[in-house]
Amino acid sequence: MARYTQRPENALKKATEFIEVGKQARALDTLYEVFRNKKWVFSWSESVLEPIMFKYLELCVELKKSHIAKEGLFQYRNLFQSVNVGSLENVIRFYLRTAEERTEQAREQSQQAVVDIDDLDNLETPESILLSAVSGEDAQDRSDRTILTPWVKFLWESYCQCLELLRTNSHVETLYHDIARMAFAFCLKYNRKTEFRKLCDKLRKHLEDIQKLTPQVANVSISKPETQQLNQDTRLVQLDSAIQMELWQEAYKAIEDIHGLMNLAKKSPVPKTMANYYQKLALVFWKAGHNLFHAAALFKLFQLSKEMKKNITQEELQKMACRVLIATLSIPLPSAHPEFDRFIETDKSPLEKAQRLAVLLGLFQPPTRQSLLRDILRMNVVSLATPQLQELHQWLEEEFNPLQLCSKVHSIIDRIRADESATGLVQYIPALQDVTHIRLIRQVSQVYQTIEIPRLVELACFATPFHLERLLVDCVRHNDMQIRIDHRKECVHFGIDLSQAQREDKAEGPTLQSMPSEQIRNQLINMGSVLYKAVKIIDPQKKKAEKSRTMQLLVSHYHGIKDREHREVLNRRIIIEERKEMLERLNTVREEEEARRLEELARQQAMAEQKRLTQERQERERKRQENELQQIKDRTLKEKMQQISQTTHGQRILQKLQDDDLKKMDADEIALREVEELQKERRELQQKLKSQEKKVDYFERAKRLEEIPLLAKSFDEKKEQDMLFWEAQEKQRISALKEERELAVKTKQRLLLMMDEKNAFVSRLKEERKAEFKAKEEAFKKKMAEKRLQLLEERKQQRKEHRRRDYIRAKEAEEMRRREEEEARLEEIERKRMEEEQAAELIRKEKEEEEQRVRMEALDRAAEKQRERDREIEERTRNEQASLRERDSGSKPWRREDRGEVPARRADDWRSRPANGSPPRAKEDAWRPTGGM
Repeated sequence: MARYTQRPENALKKATEFIEVGKQARALDTLYEVFRNKKWVFSWSESVLEPIMFKYLELCVELKKSHIAKEGLFQYRNLFQSVNVGSLENVIRFYLRTAEERTEQAREQSQQAVVDIDDLDNLETPESILLSAVSGEDAQDRSDRTILTPWVKFLWESYCQCLELLRTNSHVETLYHDIARMAFAFCLKYNRKTEFRKLCDKLRKHLEDIQKLTPQVANVSISKPETQQLNQDTRLVQLDSAIQMELWQEAYKAIEDIHGLMNLAKKSPVPKTMANYYQKLALVFWKAGHNLFHAAALFKLFQLSKEMKKNITQEELQKMACRVLIATLSIPLPSAHPEFDRFIETDKSPLEKAQRLAVLLGLFQPPTRQSLLRDILRMNVVSLATPQLQELHQWLEEEFNPLQLCSKVHSIIDRIRADESATGLVQYIPALQDVTHIRLIRQVSQVYQTIEIPRLVELACFATPFHLERLLVDCVRHNDMQIRIDHRKECVHFGIDLSQAQREDKAEGPTLQSMPSEQIRNQLINMGSVLYKAVKIIDPQKKKAEKSRTMQLLVSHYHGIKDREHREVLNRRIIIEERKEMLERLNTVREEEEARRLEELARQQAMAEQKRLTQERQERERKRQENELQQIKDRTLKEKMQQISQTTHGQRILQKLQDDDLKKMDADEIALREVEELQKERRELQQKLKSQEKKVDYFERAKRLEEIPLLAKSFDEKKEQDMLFWEAQEKQRISALKEERELAVKTKQRLLLMMDEKNAFVSRLKEERKAEFKAKEEAFKKKMAEKRLQLLEERKQQRKEHRRRDYIRAKEAEEMRRREEEEARLEEIERKRMEEEQAAELIRKEKEEEEQRVRMEALDRAAEKQRERDREIEERTRNEQASLRERDSGSKPWRREDRGEVPARRADDWRSRPANGSPPRAKEDAWRPTGGM
């Protein structure tokens, strides 16, 4: 197969020839074969392969073959990622730049397709109107989906492939982050929100994979400061893009990633980066509705700028102080009973969420409104702000004047709106108005026990009655205040329950006096403290005597139980040792079982791996055979095409066929197509000759000459008929207009007689409808009042039902806890029983092993005795043989030697002979172990 592969420079020349004749797909296949062939790829430098790669990627972009481009880039990366990183970077940047240019051209083409309109008077054709009614899209959307969307998809796939290609290599780390920023710019330019989310998840997954990589020279290491800085800069670009696209969830995730990278860094980030971080964090908190953390982020930004920025001007400092102050004042007032949040069933408690948000700000605990107010006073933020905001802080946090509170705040808000330099503070006005209303309600509750609703609305000058009522209901719902609204008398009652107090600590903000319920509670506390002091004054020795008696009782009790306690402590050590031994035995058994299980699992995995390797080997062999057959077919097809292309009719056949058709056809089919083309040309030539013989020029000329008088006569007759028809139509039109005029005059005179009756009827009808409208309006108001009362009653019943369900839920939880404790106790009993059985089983096994050892020792002794007997028999046999040899040596050996008998006998003398009826193979088996062995 390698014998027919082209050299790289020849492949580039052949691809250029294919491109010149419009065969881009064939050119791409030719260049792809260069990178598939390992023989040439590893033998040439980047000066040869880089132009081929440029042409290869250009063809991939033109044909929108992103997966083919990925394979080529993968091969090129393996070649030059450790040899010439600059070449790899140039290739990837060229690929992305080409894809971006083609996408921009598609965008301009899509816009031009909508601009090119044939008729300027009819901008909307019937087809476009029907399409927009059915699909809800205009012409630009349809044009983008047809022309622009495929290129946008290709560009997105190109970014993803390049990021996957470069994510773990430290040599191209800068290129990786440049491509990530280019991808963010792509999502922002084409408003691809779904792709932006996928890109953020992909980068987050890459960062997790980098942290899990083994430390190697070529791998990216997150512990390097350069890597941390690059990742941090990329996440800042991600945060900016998410904010511009208004993807606040992704912006929050980006902030978490940035904070995690800051924690990994050994040194703190530069102040400029931290200022940008706090600014973006404040914006995300504001969009999420966390006014408290928004103000805290602005305060951190103010503190950082004041401490680190050397050339900060007084105007910038005042502007930042104004924003911090108004953001802090617009924080909603905290609930008087935050512990009630523990009873709300959510995935995460508010405290955990607040703790996570506080970590992003670098705080050890979540901030509060009161702590922020103390901090801005400590940092002189109030004194740095404008006079109008200083006045606002004084009215909301220091002054107690419910009659003028809202009017003063309203005037300050009007001045803020009128100030052009304070446009960034207008967003805090709605929250600031709600805080002012709550302040008003709390201050009014300390002055009045009952107040009329119109008077309260008058004091809250910039609030509607409905909004004010909602705030009152929220105060009661959070158990901040005791309020009852009486709609029948149109008044509001404060502090109606003397047996319940709102809170334990001091009320937040300016106060005049305590509520009646708090006065009663404090009265009882004061009475108890005074009585305690009186008892100490009356009998000062009583407390000392009680302490002395208690001490004596404790000493006597100690002497009574000290011996028993000492014995229990000693016994406890023994019990602990026994338990440790038992646990060690259990752990040994468990480890042996685990080792057996792991061994079995490893064996199964090895078998599965062997099976997989066998299947892969078979699959590779099958593909290799298929590739060889395909190469043979392709070679035969190329030879046949070269033969055909040398003739004129063959070139015409190749021009008519597409690349896909050529790939599906073989040499015989191409030859058959050539024969058919020749026969077709011959038939066409014969038909042309026949038609020329039949249709001669004089026949056509004679026909035209005969037609001329007939056409003139027909034209004259048509002219006379048209004149008669026009005269008749004109007379009919004039008579119809005269009749229409006469009828209109008669109708006008007849209608003038009914004008007075018509006017009287219309006025009478309006009066009747007006009375009916007033009656329906009164009925509607009455029904609305009844419906309001009904809704209030339903809310009351719902609250009762909610409390009942909470009580039942608590009982069920208690019952479940009791059942779980009982099950745990039974499981503990069962576990102890199993431990005892296992200990007994171990003892039994040890006993069986001891018996087995005794039996083996007995068998060994018997075998030793048997071996002694065998040695005695062998010794006796040797003695007998020696005596026989001595006896034979005294006879005449020369006669036997002459006959050849002596050598044969001596050759068998070593063999043992049976004696005295013993078994014939007793000596041969003497070395064998006994049955016990």
